[in-house]
Amino acid sequence: MTDSALLVMDVQQDIVDIVDDGSGYLPRLRTAIDGARAAGIPVIYVVIGFRPGHPEVGTRNRVLTAIARDGLYTEGAPGTRIHPDIAPEQGDIVVTKRRASAFSGSDLDVVLRARGINSLVLTGLSTSGVVLHTLCQANDLDFGLTVLADACLDTDPEVHRVLTGKLFPQWADVVTVEEWLAAVAGAESPGGRAACTPRTHPGTPPSSASPRR
Repeated sequence: MTDSALLVMDVQQDIVDIVDDGSGYLPRLRTAIDGARAAGIPVIYVVIGFRPGHPEVGTRNRVLTAIARDGLYTEGAPGTRIHPDIAPEQGDIVVTKRRASAFSGSDLDVVLRARGINSLVLTGLSTSGVVLHTLCQANDLDFGLTVLADACLDTDPEVHRVLTGKLFPQWADVVTVEEWLAAVAGAESPGGRAACTPRTHPGTPPSSASPRR
């Protein structure tokens, strides 16, 4: 699975403070990160960050204008840092983006192509933000896609449920962290190839049966 990478997106201190619902999100995500490292799968962190004064923010973008007004996500600010519970280790890559998608304003595509990565495993905060936007763009770029449903979180649980249960399976395999780690373990063990194919999230149709965008 060396042609895959685990993306850990926007899990920054200020965003965790807003989105985390106390359901054990960070420990679940940590389990996925540790499993990826153990399997030799690259872990790539994606963060949103702006220069002081937010010169990258246009006045027509309602969300980013509000962020700039509140002075959020300035590069180097404590709240913009990756949460310490899932902090990068030596050798991990950190990519800075300027918009919702992990590809927007970043060099993520360059990093992926340089490493020969053609399949992405998506996690992050929030489901309706960076995960949705990155999934759409990665699908258009023809990446193989997996979403770890319980390693994503949204401020609106119903939005999270609809996205992971109905929309995302059109473009990606939607599985839990536990299911993904079992698939990774199956890929790494002799005779385990049958365990490599992730299952879609319970209650959703198989992604292969769904129309692609």
